[in-house]
Amino acid sequence: MSEQKIKPYIRNAKYYETDQMRIIHHSNYIRWMEEARIDYLSQLGISCGKLEEMGIIIPVVSVSCQYRNMVHFDEDVIIEVKVEKYTGVKLDLSYTITNAVTGELCTTGTSSHCFLNNEYRVVWLKKEYPEIDAMFRKMVML
Repeated sequence: MSEQKIKPYIRNAKYYETDQMRIIHHSNYIRWMEEARIDYLSQLGISCGKLEEMGIIIPVVSVSCQYRNMVHFDEDVIIEVKVEKYTGVKLDLSYTITNAVTGELCTTGTSSHCFLNNEYRVVWLKKEYPEIDAMFRKMVML
């Protein structure tokens, strides 16, 4: 089995995302992490749309962000996503955001998610959706 190569998510900082100091407002990094997470899952063949059609939702349980260096308007950043832990009920991810030109680390973050059905009850993927569970287990190895 060949190892799947995940492309990092490239994001251009938009003017409307800046604050009065012309740097990206802190709230936007969480949005960028979400964009990168959705892209990451899609590259693995686990699209959020498909999961929702199956009756699985993945809400955020917690999120954190540590700001290291500023990102300014029109700069490109590279966002890399990594699975830190997967239990079949919970998924923990980490993020690094670096300046695409300088390679400077700008932001790090984490998010934790659980799996729920449409009635907001916990879903144990291994038991209820073994094929989806197998896909998430592969993510831990990447």
